[in-house]
Amino acid sequence: MSVPPRPHPCVRSPRVDRVNGWLETAWRRGLCDKPTLNPEDLWAKATRDAPASGEQGPRSDADVADFRLRLEALCAALEDTAKLNSLGLTMAHGQLVRAIRQRLELGALWQVEPEILQTPLAPPVIVVGHMRSGTTRVHRLLAADPALAATRFCDSWQPVPRSPDTRPAWSALTLMFARALDPWLDSIHPFGVTRADEELGWLAAALDHCAYEAQWRIPTFTAFSEARDPAPVYREFARMLRTDANWHENADRPRVLKVPQFAEDLPALLSQFPDARVVLTRRCEKDLARSAASLVANQMAIQSDDVDFDWIQTEMQRKIALREDRMAAALESFTGPLSVVEFEALNDDWEAEIARVYNDLGLPLSPEAEKNMREEQARAANGSHQAHAKTYEAFAQA
Repeated sequence: MSVPPRPHPCVRSPRVDRVNGWLETAWRRGLCDKPTLNPEDLWAKATRDAPASGEQGPRSDADVADFRLRLEALCAALEDTAKLNSLGLTMAHGQLVRAIRQRLELGALWQVEPEILQTPLAPPVIVVGHMRSGTTRVHRLLAADPALAATRFCDSWQPVPRSPDTRPAWSALTLMFARALDPWLDSIHPFGVTRADEELGWLAAALDHCAYEAQWRIPTFTAFSEARDPAPVYREFARMLRTDANWHENADRPRVLKVPQFAEDLPALLSQFPDARVVLTRRCEKDLARSAASLVANQMAIQSDDVDFDWIQTEMQRKIALREDRMAAALESFTGPLSVVEFEALNDDWEAEIARVYNDLGLPLSPEAEKNMREEQARAANGSHQAHAKTYEAFAQA
């Protein structure tokens, strides 16, 4: 798949401007209401289709209050600094309503079936590292092992189980819309509806900041979240993991977990899974900042007409330094199985690196797993993601 060249990371597809025009026309003519970012309005809309009783469910009063406070802080930041265009406003409204609705539906499910939250889990394998440091590659190679389990993309962003399971179909429509707006999407992160993917959607559903700061300029919400105890977010994350494992009946297989945000919140994650194995990925910090900035700029440019690429680069450098410090501090006291993977070593001989990872973690590497990993590696090597580095160079030369 070829990737259209871009002259600058803040340039976007002309389709975005057309959609902005359609939305503004529809609002002006009264064909639909302009979306709001008022927390109470968002909550009211979400409860039209979900039981309000699900807000509490098995959650503590402190966890309920934490979610409400996060919502208020995020909405305030969006109003103050995000400078959303019409499409951005619509997308922000939709994402927050979805997060509230999912929270209510999950809470109601857990009230009816509390045994789900008692599902015993095999010790997970947690892939930790900065964005663009090879975490996706390591994660998907490990996920190819039939002895391990992984989260499907569709289940990450739609964590409420359905019967029949319509989540793949809805996720396919979502990806089709996203690719129409952003032709470079798969060059940044290769997606697949039922492909193993990171649990970013679960963190977004708990209103962690990581999914939102990557698409909107919301420094006050980022600062609020970085200073706040993430324990409520990871308690919700653990509940969603047990729900997913129960639904797919794979709780007896170690789940391979991966979100770059783990680097920032590792103590909170490990408190939920103290018997976890950890794989740490490393890459040159200069390459990290450049690549991460291009990803964030790509997302922000779709939802705002005023994107400051210099600010994004500076923020990515600050973010990397923060996560590096927090990750290092957390790993100093970690006594479980740990394997460190260097980005360049993975490029040079991925099979040797993966074999070493399995040895470090005390896991058996079967011939079937090796065969599946080779197929995954071939798939990745032929994918549009390989164009990302070249695309960034085109950005930098503009």
